[in-house]
Amino acid sequence: MSSAKISIRFFKDREVRAVWDEQNVKWWFSVLDIVGVLNEENDYSKIRNYWKYLKAKLKKENNELVSATTQLKLLAADGKKYKTDMLDSEGVTALAKNFPNNRAMKFLDWFLYSDNSIDGQSKKKAYTLFESNLLDKIEVGTAKGLQQIHAYLFGGLYDFAGQIRQKNISKGGFQFAVSHFLGKTLKQIEEMPETTFDEIVNKYVEMNIAHPFMEGNGRSSRIWLDLILKKRLKKCVDWSKISKQHYMNAMMLSPTKSNVLKTLLKNALITKINDREMFMKGIDYSYYYEEND
Repeated sequence: MSSAKISIRFFKDREVRAVWDEQNVKWWFSVLDIVGVLNEENDYSKIRNYWKYLKAKLKKENNELVSATTQLKLLAADGKKYKTDMLDSEGVTALAKNFPNNRAMKFLDWFLYSDNSIDGQSKKKAYTLFESNLLDKIEVGTAKGLQQIHAYLFGGLYDFAGQIRQKNISKGGFQFAVSHFLGKTLKQIEEMPETTFDEIVNKYVEMNIAHPFMEGNGRSSRIWLDLILKKRLKKCVDWSKISKQHYMNAMMLSPTKSNVLKTLLKNALITKINDREMFMKGIDYSYYYEEND
């Protein structure tokens, strides 16, 4: 599988690597990545040792999970490829069931797209955006375009999907734009220039201050931002390069110190604007930013 398609998805801040098996028409997922996620462990040696222990335990119990693994080469942190144990989708589900904790349940919800919460349902819709032709029909850089995104993500989940809020809202002591003047504010934001990177981020910051919806502003506006960057600069943000803490801190500072956010975003800019995997990673991270710890 030297030319096999490699996929990297993110569960919170952790990557889960996969390789596409053309012959058997299925994905194989890295066992060590999943063990690291389920144990919230960053030390590779500890992850490997735990999998070695668990594998021996399962083998002793005559668990078929061990025989279901295969070995494929994956790129490691040192830039070299090493053989690593892999499982298919059914194997991953069986593996997670050997971790009786809340993380395992949340992981399976993410892995199987079975999270029935509003965020979970909305994220499924966000994933399908790439396959739909809606992205090409969204107005770029306008309030209407942002409403189109919000309506798609939250349609059927919130009765106010795509609708500009009529109430004042605040978060963490910060008061967002007054609802009475929101229509005028959004028109002013629309008219802001978006020729350069700095101008685009300034526009994004102002839209965040406006916060036009009762809920779902961040998830919608990050897609909105990427569409502007794609159209104007032929670039997008690799959100997986930006940690939740750094992003949230930069956004809190952005109304008065936008340079922090600009530096963060500029360092994460890439040219893979039509890459499906990049879009999916962006959705994973975007929704992760909104989770309550």
